[in-house]
Amino acid sequence: MSTITPEKRLFLKERELGALLEITQAINQELPEAALYKIFQFTLLGQLNIRRLVLYVKEEGAWECTVSFGAGLSDFRRVALPDSIADRSTAEPYRLRDLPGLSAAWDNLEIVIPVVRNGVVLAQVIIGNVNDDYAGEEATKFLQTLSNILVGAIENRRLGRQRVASAAMRKEIEIAREVQTMLFPRTLPNDACVAVHASYVPHTAVGGDYYDVVELDADRFLFCVADVSGKGVAASLLMSNFQAGLRTLLRQKVDLATVAQELNNLIFRNAGGDKFITVFFGLYDRRSRELSYVNAGHNDPMLIPDAGPVLPLKEGTIMLGVMDELPMLKVGRLTVPPRSLLLAYTDGLTEVFDAQQNEFGEEGVLEVLRHTRYAPLRTVHSELLREITAFDRSGSGFADDVTILSCRFK
Repeated sequence: MSTITPEKRLFLKERELGALLEITQAINQELPEAALYKIFQFTLLGQLNIRRLVLYVKEEGAWECTVSFGAGLSDFRRVALPDSIADRSTAEPYRLRDLPGLSAAWDNLEIVIPVVRNGVVLAQVIIGNVNDDYAGEEATKFLQTLSNILVGAIENRRLGRQRVASAAMRKEIEIAREVQTMLFPRTLPNDACVAVHASYVPHTAVGGDYYDVVELDADRFLFCVADVSGKGVAASLLMSNFQAGLRTLLRQKVDLATVAQELNNLIFRNAGGDKFITVFFGLYDRRSRELSYVNAGHNDPMLIPDAGPVLPLKEGTIMLGVMDELPMLKVGRLTVPPRSLLLAYTDGLTEVFDAQQNEFGEEGVLEVLRHTRYAPLRTVHSELLREITAFDRSGSGFADDVTILSCRFK
C-alpha cells in the first residue's frame, strides 16, 4: 500500500465518518431491510470507492446473498456460498486467493470480511477492486465495523419480529386454551339413575380432544367424546365450531342420525376435507334405559355389564368431515343392564408404548377395569392415568391428548 499523507488520511477518515453517519441514519429511520442493504451498497460505492461488493447473510441457518454489485461480477444471488467460506469460523479478514477450488465467478473479488457477533459468523462481506488507499488493515477493520453495525441492526429487527410473533402466538394459544376450557361442561349428571365423570389431559397447550354432556329433558341426556385431527389453535377453533353446531342441532330436537349428518356437513364445509373429527355420540333415556349411539370412526367405547362379556359399541359410520355425505350411517340401540359401566375415551389412553414398543391398548384398559370397575369413577380415571404413566417406562410421554368419559348406570 502506498504511503498516505496526513491530508489523505484526514480525507479518508472524513469519508469513513460520512459512511458511518449514512448507515446509522438509515437504521434510525426504521427503513425496510431491502432499503438498508441498498444504502449500504451506495455508501460503500460513493464514500469509500469500493467498486465490487458481495454480501452474504445467514438467514435461518442458510447463507443468502443480499447485496451483489460491481462491473464484471456474476449475479451472486444465484451463486451458493462455497463451503471454504461458509465453514470458516475465523473473525479475521482474509484473501480469496488463499482459498483453493473457487470457480471463475470469484475471480474479480479479493477480500473476505467476516461479520461476527457473540462468536458466531452472521455475514460475509466480500469486496473487490479496492482502491489502493483503501486496502490496508485499518481500512478493512472499518469495513468490518460498518458491516457489523448493519448486520447487527438487521439481526435485532429479525429477533424483534420473532419476539412479537412469539408473543402473538402465546396470546393466540392462551385464547384458544380459554375457548377450549369453555367448551367442557361445568357440571355432569349424578343422580339416582346415572353418574358421569370425565378427565382430560392435554398433550400440548391446546389439544384436539373434546367431551360434552347435554341434558335434553328430565329423562334424556346426550354425551359425546371427540378427537379432531391435528392439535393447536386450528384444532381448538374447529372443535368450538363443532360444539356450536351440536348445541344448535340439539335445540332443534333432531334425531341422532341427523345430528351426525349435519355436523359432518358443517365440518366438511369448514375444513374442506383437510381435517376430520372422530366422535362417539350417546343418547341415554333414564326411564326406558335405552342407549342410542353413533360411533363416527372413534375408538369403540366399552359397555361393561355387571355380568357377561364386555360389549364394544361399534355401530355408526366413518369419521366426520371426510366426505360431504356419511355412508352407511347406522344408529346403534341397546338396553343398558343395571350396574353397568360405560367407558368412552380417545386414542391417547390406549396408544401408549413401553420401552419395547408394546402398546397399552384396550387390553391394558380392561385389565385396570377388572380391578376398579366398582370403585368411584374418579378413582377409575385416576387409576387408568396412573397405569398408563407407569407403562410409559421409556419416559417419552404421551403422544396424544387423553380424554376419558365414564357413565355408571345404576
